[in-house]
Amino acid sequence: MAAERTNIIITGAGGLIGPALAARLLNEPQYHLVLTDIVDPIVPKGVKYPDHVKCLKGDITEPSFVSTLVEAAQPLGAIFIFHGIMSAGSEANYDLSVKVNVESVRLLVEHLRKTNPGVRVIYSSSQAVYGQPLPAKVTDNVTPTPEGTYGAHKLTSEIYINEMNRRGFIDAFILRFPTVVVRPGKPSPAASAFLSGMIREPMNGQECVIPLVDRSFRSFICAPSTMTENLVRVLHLDGKVLPPHIRHINFPGLSASTQELMDGLAKYGGEDKLKFLKEETNPAHERILRSWPQDFDNSTAVRLGLKVDTKAEDLVKEYVDSLKQ
Repeated sequence: MAAERTNIIITGAGGLIGPALAARLLNEPQYHLVLTDIVDPIVPKGVKYPDHVKCLKGDITEPSFVSTLVEAAQPLGAIFIFHGIMSAGSEANYDLSVKVNVESVRLLVEHLRKTNPGVRVIYSSSQAVYGQPLPAKVTDNVTPTPEGTYGAHKLTSEIYINEMNRRGFIDAFILRFPTVVVRPGKPSPAASAFLSGMIREPMNGQECVIPLVDRSFRSFICAPSTMTENLVRVLHLDGKVLPPHIRHINFPGLSASTQELMDGLAKYGGEDKLKFLKEETNPAHERILRSWPQDFDNSTAVRLGLKVDTKAEDLVKEYVDSLKQ
């Protein structure tokens, strides 16, 4: 018996995670997607069902476009909210962050509760909701105290979505993402962008500036393939696995030092690639980076059946191998 058709919206579909998730879903016949971004979304290449997707370019901060977007995906089965202004960009432009990271999320979810009550909403939050002081390993019981605009606005939207779920208006999960390494494509304005850049740029014969001079500095990261797999698993989670007013999941990852990533680059990319790395303090970026957690307890994610990466060098290998395909 064929699986029932499921219509899904992916916002921020011009970034990294949106296209990767779209590529995964478009290899299964039951999924029909509407991809949207402020730039033209692109249908992933090589998928089995490229005719199962619509692309809508538009401004998701505008009510008229939100209405058009949701109407295009009826009957709507789920929405992944991936759009946003990243960490350094939010710090540089507070008003834009409010508009995109807070007001557009409220606008979208309010529209959904009126047109599609009870719809599955998967919201991409961030480890940036946490701030110092923090324990060596963050657990579900640690209170978020963001030290940056991005984290503060993500947490604002989290609280709103929690309440919408508690009221039964939507069926939501909030995913506090680790940093995805290695992101293909061009550098982003995020403070954490160097974690991908220090692998991606040297493999392309280009320089990458690491914004803090401390190779022991640790970051919480995951592979793109792991992120994509876990998103599909969350899509199918029973909404009752979490309390109605506590919808966040600290998405699983691993704690890796800058040195461990450099070692992975040397092992799988070649020792000669290390010459493209330049270590130079960027005070603004370093402040943001040092406010974030360095490690998380993955036990809740494991209980929910999510996949966990184990070695930093495996993330480097995944990217280097992708260049050979």
